Amino acid sequence: MAIKLGVVMDPISAINYKKDSTLAMLWEAAARGWELFYFEQKGLYLHDGVAYGVTRDLKVFHDDQKWFELGDEKVIVLSDLDVLLMRKDPPFDLEYIYATYILESAQRDGVFIVNKPQALRDANEKFFATCFPQCCPPTLVTRNMKLLRLFYEEHGDIVCKPLEAMGGASIFRVQKNDVNSAVIFETLTHNETQYMMAQKYIPEIVKGDKRILLINGEPIPYALARIPGEADWRGNLAVGAEGIAQPLSERDLWICKQVGPVLREKGLYFAGVDVIGDYLTEVNVTSPTCIRELDSQCDLNISAKIMDCIQAHITSATTKA
Repeated sequence: MAIKLGVVMDPISAINYKKDSTLAMLWEAAARGWELFYFEQKGLYLHDGVAYGVTRDLKVFHDDQKWFELGDEKVIVLSDLDVLLMRKDPPFDLEYIYATYILESAQRDGVFIVNKPQALRDANEKFFATCFPQCCPPTLVTRNMKLLRLFYEEHGDIVCKPLEAMGGASIFRVQKNDVNSAVIFETLTHNETQYMMAQKYIPEIVKGDKRILLINGEPIPYALARIPGEADWRGNLAVGAEGIAQPLSERDLWICKQVGPVLREKGLYFAGVDVIGDYLTEVNVTSPTCIRELDSQCDLNISAKIMDCIQAHITSATTKA
């Protein structure tokens, strides 16, 4: 019997065909003969304690002019699925959290949710890295302006970022004697009403912000070093950085050994850790990317490893039942 796989994602019509990691996963699932069901977050709902979703049958193609085809809308009970991929991009807001509650109800009814809904709520992508202080640069999470100024004075060159954004959005580098430091702190904390993160600037960013993908706690042996362009210091593909694959260093592997078992324990089956120089800066768990770049540069099939993990879980659960 074919596995029934659902995916919750942003509109598939608007994805970047050349780079989208979710599309790579769907290609692999389709190649295995799995049935695909497409959801957007707005289509999830709960009725009398049962999780439902407005869905459309999905077909995917290796064609940059027509990469998908959708069937007619219908409503299904989510427990009719074997597995559901939660691949909705941030912002990680209250609507996202409510969606994880609905998915958690489906999980209780036997659906394998990737990643685990509770873990998505627990593991804020910026904040979660602080669970591994032995891996991180000096880091402060606060909304207190006085503490931010003291941290800035101590380190002289810092990076400031909101806790809920992605793709390099609203990230500031504040260097020594920056006359805009106060307004940056005010903006990111919304005048001391919201938490933000500050980290010591890591000069090795010029060599790339490395994305390392882990499947069930085990790292892919290559990282994608996202090297900033001439016009922007940030190592994010979304703002123009160039992605160059490279083997994991000994330090990268050590960081993965610290983080991997915790990811596995929490049910974060597919995650991406970000490493600059020798330091862990973020742990991405909502919709990690860079599959396509690593696949093409290193002759890999990362999605196959993800689907193998999913298939093994479903087979194990069926055997136990």
